[in-house]
Amino acid sequence: MASTKKRITAALTAAILTTTLAIPAMATEAPDEPVRVSSYKGSTLEVGDRSGLIIGPSGTDYTVTSSNPDTVAVEQVLTFWVAVAKAEGTAEITATNSAGEHGSMTLTVSSADSVPLEIPASGDSAGLTDNMEIRQEMIRLINQTRKANGVSELPVNEALMNAAQACSNQRYTWHHAPEESKASADAGYPYGFGDNLTVFTGTADAAQHAVDNWINSPGHFETMIDPRCDCIGVGVTQYDGITYCYMFVGIPNSVNFYA
Repeated sequence: MASTKKRITAALTAAILTTTLAIPAMATEAPDEPVRVSSYKGSTLEVGDRSGLIIGPSGTDYTVTSSNPDTVAVEQVLTFWVAVAKAEGTAEITATNSAGEHGSMTLTVSSADSVPLEIPASGDSAGLTDNMEIRQEMIRLINQTRKANGVSELPVNEALMNAAQACSNQRYTWHHAPEESKASADAGYPYGFGDNLTVFTGTADAAQHAVDNWINSPGHFETMIDPRCDCIGVGVTQYDGITYCYMFVGIPNSVNFYA
């Protein structure tokens, strides 16, 4: 598919037009579940890790419990829930809403001696797990927008989270389609995807600013509410007063020619 590339200066507050890299073979939808639970850092953590939990549908209060708090504890921080890896083993994390509906995921904790995934980034850019609070809020706002437009909310995909952050770390101000495709493949996502990029001055209210930019740009908006997508990852880098944001949405049964 054609991609749109547009340069902007660092002082310009603007959304950069979407590039959809997927060539879909067949659209599929994930089955509806009453409550969906996923972890920013995936289903495997290291001792000492803290990983934000993404629970959907958004806009609902949940009670979150761990089947083995000595292995993985859960903490509520403001409106967010966080999994804390304490010891090697496994634990089932369950989120329950006021109607008694629930969903769960299993987290496995490994030794802290293992080496985490790293994708080198240039200059003083942030690591793959930085700005998680902003990224969590961005995903909440994106899913809120999707729900308001009649499409399913998206669970977090660890590979797309890493790919999106690796690209935002490069501080691109326009789309680099080959590099974005390679970042997705290198992070382990096997299919095609759509992505949005926005760059703006300032760092306050970054999640809301990014999503507002995409809502107000037709190309970005269509990618954000694409019904073919089944998962999401986002990246945020703030450097020298400028914020760089990426959204990657996975499209199953489609092709990434770099994978």
